[in-house]
Amino acid sequence: MALPPILQGLALPAVGAPMFLISRPKLVIAQCRAGIVGSFPALNARPKELLSDWLTEIAEALDAHNQANPDTPAAPFAVNQIVHRSNDRLMHDLEVCVAHKVPIVITSLGAREEVTEAVHSYGGIVLHDVINDRFARKAIEKGADGLIAVAAGAGGHAGTTSPFALIQEIRAWFDGPLLLSGAIATGGAVLAAQAMGADLAYIGSAFIASEEAEADPAYKRMIVESASPDIVYSNYFSGVHGNYLKPSVRNAGFDPDDLPDGDVTTMDFASREAAGGDRPKAWKTIWGAGQGIGAVRTIAPAGEIVARMTAEFAAARTRLCAAP
Repeated sequence: MALPPILQGLALPAVGAPMFLISRPKLVIAQCRAGIVGSFPALNARPKELLSDWLTEIAEALDAHNQANPDTPAAPFAVNQIVHRSNDRLMHDLEVCVAHKVPIVITSLGAREEVTEAVHSYGGIVLHDVINDRFARKAIEKGADGLIAVAAGAGGHAGTTSPFALIQEIRAWFDGPLLLSGAIATGGAVLAAQAMGADLAYIGSAFIASEEAEADPAYKRMIVESASPDIVYSNYFSGVHGNYLKPSVRNAGFDPDDLPDGDVTTMDFASREAAGGDRPKAWKTIWGAGQGIGAVRTIAPAGEIVARMTAEFAAARTRLCAAP
């Protein structure tokens, strides 16, 4: 099945993943102008009334770019909706997205038919985060148009399945839009994702070190200075397993190699940060990142990051085509 038109013609076959607290209009606009889909979590807009303003800001900036650059139009943008029952903003945020006709909605932590129906009502598409084949099948049953395979090594709430296994299991029955997330930080990795059966790459952690990201400068420096051994996978901080930077865990007074188990009942996406008891706040105090950060060597504008990956993508394709 061919990709829907909205996902075709990107400068690089990639989507900038929505990152809690970090992805805001400035980063989204920069990503879209550079030619990849930019996205942000609806919950980043606080108070909730700010969401409409953000959508207007993004749409107007991209429209101005397109008028000034008709030969290189901006990529579309996406909004991430957390469908977990603790998100009491979901219906409000969904109504705002419908009113603004957000072209792409990314759903996470739950698939609900009323959400996909609302997005389909104006011609938008829904991509759903999944960490295994069972969740993938449920998402398509609930009307999702495409899937985001969140494999081992991805930032945020990642799964544990190898990208090779996860992609082949989904592709055995699904021929629609399929994105891959998991330690993708170079253009060569984007090409590898396509080679194994994905249509697009889903890239998050590499953009934490972008100039436009709303991240603490120390967080950005930690991304640049760290690599895969500096990542710990734990459910202690939010109740759901995720990948975090060990140095941030140590700075909070914890041993990243000896963390207790978390409790899923403490997961709360209605509040700005999720945590329980005396634990530090996930994402704000305990910083998330994927295993691909070893490829991030400097803090740079998002456009430069996309340009670097685009050049690497082309070089990797040329190299493979020339191989005997």
